[in-house]
Amino acid sequence: MKHWIILLIASGFEIGWAVGLKYTGGFTRLWPSAATIAAMATSMYLLAVAAKVLPIGSAYAVWTGIGAVGTAAFGMAFFHEPATAARIGCMVAIVGGVVGLKLATP
Repeated sequence: MKHWIILLIASGFEIGWAVGLKYTGGFTRLWPSAATIAAMATSMYLLAVAAKVLPIGSAYAVWTGIGAVGTAAFGMAFFHEPATAARIGCMVAIVGGVVGLKLATP
């Protein structure tokens, strides 16, 4: 269970760095760029720690799935990106796949 929690934290940092890209100005702004790079490194490190125990296919898919859904939700909530039925339906499908992988992984 510990490694799944580590993976969830890694996914949170993935959302953080993906959102952080919006503020870096193409990596021309120092502090947003530094924070984004730090979040990238932390996310990758924690993914690697979790993958020591979890199957890499499941760990990577869960990491990217949570990151994708979290980033899209953040964009809808804070950047006024469209929250269409199709986008939300696709997000639900991703969550279903992530949950399925978690349940199917020992």
